[in-house]
Amino acid sequence: MMGAFDLSGRVAVVTGANTGIGQGIAVALAEAGADVALVGRSPATETAARIEGLGRRALLIGADLSSIAPVEGVVAQAVEGLGGLDILVNNAGIIRRADAVDFTEEDWDAVIDTNLKSVFFLCQAAGKHMIARRRGKIINIASMLSFQGGIRVPSYTASKSGVAGLTKLLANEWAAKGVNVNAIAPGYIATNNTAALQADEARNRSILDRIPAGRWGASEDLGGAAVFLASPASDYVNGHVLAVDGGWLAR
Repeated sequence: MMGAFDLSGRVAVVTGANTGIGQGIAVALAEAGADVALVGRSPATETAARIEGLGRRALLIGADLSSIAPVEGVVAQAVEGLGGLDILVNNAGIIRRADAVDFTEEDWDAVIDTNLKSVFFLCQAAGKHMIARRRGKIINIASMLSFQGGIRVPSYTASKSGVAGLTKLLANEWAAKGVNVNAIAPGYIATNNTAALQADEARNRSILDRIPAGRWGASEDLGGAAVFLASPASDYVNGHVLAVDGGWLAR
């Protein structure tokens, strides 16, 4: 059975792989045998070193996903540099915080463009390649705010709700074509994006009080879910949003 989780010979693209969740997932995929293209505005050199230390190949691809301009090039560079594209992990994202009554159009557009528009067009570009080969795994990174409303993050909530819906739509269209599209919804993970929440003593305590596991998640906690959804073990899993949240949603 363990062979069903083997990613040897597979090529993955992970966006936003410099630190945090993206780094944790990229390293986990490499540990399972995949070669990984690391996409970001700045080179994910630390992540690449960890992957190469595992005996896998790492390819650095520079791309600013605040627009869709680099999307086709990302797929083309991964295919050319690593010999194919079997797995896409759409992790790159940003967040802007302000009360809804004060939220600006600039902050709305910036988050939606990065977190939702670029995600769709990366799925589209990768999907064309995967459908032609009748094999592929796409993993979108959703959020607890794909299920809940949150506070002071209207564009982030809208984008992550959209990611969950988009995941299901693409699964409906592509499951019969050999492409599995699913999502992971991380709970409260200790990353740069959540640094402000961790630093707010009252907010941090209220969050911890609701998590049955009693702790913030670590980026490494998402690795197993990512390997599962990227591997043959999940071949009959389509359109699912898998919460990795320490029990947050169950509370």
